[in-house]
Amino acid sequence: MARTAVVTGASSGIGAATARRLAAEGYDVVLAARRAERLAALAQEVGGRALPLDVTDRAAVERFAAEVGDCAVLVNNAGGAFGTEPVADADPDDWRAMYEVNVLGALQVTRALLPALVASGEGTVVFLTSTAGFVAYEGGGGYVAAKHGEHALAATLRLELLGQPVRVLEVAPGMVRTDEFAVNRYRGDADAAAQVYAGVAEPLVAEDVADCVAWAVTRPPHVNVDLLVVRPRAQAAQHRVHRVDRAHREG
Repeated sequence: MARTAVVTGASSGIGAATARRLAAEGYDVVLAARRAERLAALAQEVGGRALPLDVTDRAAVERFAAEVGDCAVLVNNAGGAFGTEPVADADPDDWRAMYEVNVLGALQVTRALLPALVASGEGTVVFLTSTAGFVAYEGGGGYVAAKHGEHALAATLRLELLGQPVRVLEVAPGMVRTDEFAVNRYRGDADAAAQVYAGVAEPLVAEDVADCVAWAVTRPPHVNVDLLVVRPRAQAAQHRVHRVDRAHREG
């Protein structure tokens, strides 16, 4: 019987790619996200179960966990960034929304599924964080704060579960080009979002991150990948990105 893997934020981007990859690895995948139609289509594609969920709704998360039942793997992928304003101009509502989905959402889903993960005998919790969880940058204060919080959540849980049959993994991507992340951050401005990746020949794509998640999850149960940082070759650090100038690209 296939083991069950839950992926949150599974309707697009890294979440959808991870759901596809874990299904290919033989897991019975439960896909969770707010957009029911997209979720249903992907579930049909991969032979998984679609359970619409808002991770910020505590009561909904509890109902979701009861419906999932047995669970061996949880991938906390639901998250997002909203706005690029400096701290002086930041909207506290944006910061609150980022904390709710990136930190409290991951906390609520993890708490709700933890008994099943322990009962599986070989449970795995994955937190999809970001290199923003380690390095601050201008215009990223709210997202940086949220991802620092999620990183702290993962590290604390790993300590608290010592001796239990559950490992806690963290995968922290750098620059990843997906259909929605930057567009959402720039409030629907597709041109501004495209500039994030301008001149970068090969940023990571969702499938690259999904590959890392699948590799970490499928290590032998005694192997814990505490933190896997993955960036494109063109990104040496948060502020160090190699960009090819327009003339060279068009020449």
